[in-house]
Amino acid sequence: MLEIESIKNGVQSGNFLSLAKAISAIENNANDATQFLESLRPSAIPIIGITGPPGAGKSTLIAALIQEWVEAGKRIAVLSVDPSSPFHQGAILGDRIRMREWYLHPQVFIRSLASRGHLGGLNSTTIELTTLLQCAGFDMIILETVGVGQSEVEVAALADTTLVVLVPEAGDDIQMMKSGLFEVANIFVVNKSDRADAKKFLSHLKISLNDRIQSGEKIGIIETVANTGQGIEELDNCINRFLTQ
Repeated sequence: MLEIESIKNGVQSGNFLSLAKAISAIENNANDATQFLESLRPSAIPIIGITGPPGAGKSTLIAALIQEWVEAGKRIAVLSVDPSSPFHQGAILGDRIRMREWYLHPQVFIRSLASRGHLGGLNSTTIELTTLLQCAGFDMIILETVGVGQSEVEVAALADTTLVVLVPEAGDDIQMMKSGLFEVANIFVVNKSDRADAKKFLSHLKISLNDRIQSGEKIGIIETVANTGQGIEELDNCINRFLTQ
């Protein structure tokens, strides 16, 4: 039988076994999962949605944010939605490679989820799983989603703050996002901003967001180089401003 108090105690001590078992039961629709979910009373733990095209450095950026938050004494949960394997429908576990320095840390829980063909960029049980994590004693929850596209506005509906991670070569991705996620994301991160043409791309990005900016809407535009930590503190401050406004 799943028990939230046992899961909380495990998270507090850095033992995530009970949490991992609960997530598997929810994903597999086990017999006691529905009753367990109905017993949950989630706290207002912030959910940060992070999406962007492949190769933008989402997981490297997440690893840098995790370092910032762990140093501040926070417990972090990451749900990373990977493309499904065509053979077994499970997650490809790419995050376990890209964030390998964190997945055994006692303050950090990382779980790969298979998209299983779900078109919203998330997994079909993501709402239930984030509800569980909001009851489990974490301070921040990160959702990293597959790819980028119009259908991924789902992450913005679930997250308290949504980040889109782009790189200076992402001009085509801006066009693809304009009718979807581009209209609802809160923070736009230009990662790998030490590359050539970064300033030109940044100018293009601001022009593309001009309608939202002119309407008085709050939008964050942050330049980072995630693998060196450049801009991460500024990004953390920007996230906090959106969470507290």
